[in-house]
Amino acid sequence: MKYIGNKIDHKQQNKIGVLLVNLGTPDAPTKPALKRYLKEFLSDPRIVELPRWLWWCILNLVILNFRPALSAKTYQEVWTEKGSPLLFHLNEQRDKLREAFADNSNVVVECAMRYGSPSIADVLLTMQQQGVGKLLVLPMYPQYCAATTGSTFDAIASQFCQQRWFPELRFINQYFDDAGYIDAMCQQIEDHWQEHGRSQKLLFSYHGIPQAFVDKGDPYQLQCLQTSKRIALQLGIAESQYITTFQSRFGKEQWLTPYTDMTLKQLAQEQIKSVQVVCPGFSADCIETIEEIGIENRDYFLQGGGESFQYIPALNGTPTHISALKTLVAKHISHW
Repeated sequence: MKYIGNKIDHKQQNKIGVLLVNLGTPDAPTKPALKRYLKEFLSDPRIVELPRWLWWCILNLVILNFRPALSAKTYQEVWTEKGSPLLFHLNEQRDKLREAFADNSNVVVECAMRYGSPSIADVLLTMQQQGVGKLLVLPMYPQYCAATTGSTFDAIASQFCQQRWFPELRFINQYFDDAGYIDAMCQQIEDHWQEHGRSQKLLFSYHGIPQAFVDKGDPYQLQCLQTSKRIALQLGIAESQYITTFQSRFGKEQWLTPYTDMTLKQLAQEQIKSVQVVCPGFSADCIETIEEIGIENRDYFLQGGGESFQYIPALNGTPTHISALKTLVAKHISHW
């Protein structure tokens, strides 16, 4: 970005930026790193909608005194030589999307985390320094939720509120029924079936949210159900062969049901011997898919009497996913 004094030379801001944003990850699987990450994450009013004074007391006097150590142990189970799985996959998605747009030098592709590093603020600055004058933000959540997509918008807006000039902005707030995304999900499932065969039941497991969020008007639950239905119809499976469930609940309030863990326990009791779980709401594998589904919920099913449990990986950096993302992005930037 070229400055004249403390001003931007707007003639140099002629590139289109594409910013992929995912939730976030600690810098390391350690208690101090988890404490920093959880403090930032759980301080977001989009995540916990309690009065700020009350939640400050709960967070700082209770949760941050015991949760970081427990979370660090869980992260240690999924941490790789390349670091956090979520960050690794997001970087891979960025790199492959860059390759997909290699013939267009006017497009700049970057990625950031809503919480943790690389931060949205730092990456936006880098993009403006690269000459980005038009910005497309793509939160990597197919289904809209105020706690994820809405929070990403808050962070973008907050950053630009501090600037005298900012790029022309477009924001993709959902793609739960996008044809390319549905095709990619179906291909991922079919590839797994071709290698491993089909199970008696297919579970679509999405990250849960408090029921109160939906009662207040959040469209997330409806979009999850519509995604499941679109995938099932395209795969040609009957309603009796699949179930949509919700995972990762936190606290004592009512969250979206049916719960994934309780459903798996119930299926085992009903003598269902084989299940496969796929998580269409996660664009990349992370602690919630690798550990919570692939280890914790697997154990619930097998210890309850089930015989075969398989997790179908997230789309990550698969060719069909990158192709779908390119088409989605190209459709939006074609208007510039």
